[in-house]
Amino acid sequence: CFVGTKETAFLYAVTSAGLVHSVTRSCSAGNVTECSCDLSLRHGGSASEGWHWGGCSDDIHYGMSFSRKFLDVPLKNITGKSGSGLVVMNLHNNEAGRQAVAKLMSVDCRCHGVSGSCAVKTCWKTMSSFEKIGRFLKDKYENSIQISDRLKKKLRRKEKSQRKVPIGKEDLLYVNKSPNYCVEDQKLGIPGTQGRECNRTSQGPDGCNLLCCGRGYNTHVVRHVERCECKFVWCCYVRCRRCETMTDVHTCK
Repeated sequence: CFVGTKETAFLYAVTSAGLVHSVTRSCSAGNVTECSCDLSLRHGGSASEGWHWGGCSDDIHYGMSFSRKFLDVPLKNITGKSGSGLVVMNLHNNEAGRQAVAKLMSVDCRCHGVSGSCAVKTCWKTMSSFEKIGRFLKDKYENSIQISDRLKKKLRRKEKSQRKVPIGKEDLLYVNKSPNYCVEDQKLGIPGTQGRECNRTSQGPDGCNLLCCGRGYNTHVVRHVERCECKFVWCCYVRCRRCETMTDVHTCK
């Protein structure tokens, strides 16, 4: 792992968020004796508006508390203090992951009434899918903020002209710029992307344009032979044909 980079920031945030999500789900499922549903919402709601809190709301408070104890405390104990730039950065990114889970909480409801009229609704709070949380953090990764590794009273942006712009709890922070992942660097343990298989038609991260870093790609034909159209013959064996297909495979130059 490259210390203090954008990738480090994302790794810490998504790990912290994953721990909150997993522990909270286990609480709601009744698999953890120390926690259950969020009981603070019980019997609340607006009866005059035709709904009330019920069901099992996800108690992310326990999940977030567990995540802080499990991930933050050992991090502080590494140096015996939380004053170094990298430690503070990692602690902030841990919390950013937790805040992402909290921010994306939603309300689910179930209707009650004659013939499904939805005269009354029972509602509860639930976490978003981890896929949605991951997409949120990926966007924060793409817009992560470089900070100065020299701490004064608080975290501050590296770029002097931006220092008056506040840093949000959900922002991901990094200290050092990322190395070039396109080119092999054995010292840093970077394999590079030469020879990697890519998707010629994709515009995403697996696409040849992005994965090959502008170097282009080679195309070669691969022959696949497999058993196909298998039928059971009485009695007692299976008879198959041999099917052959030819496919184009693209690899980065």
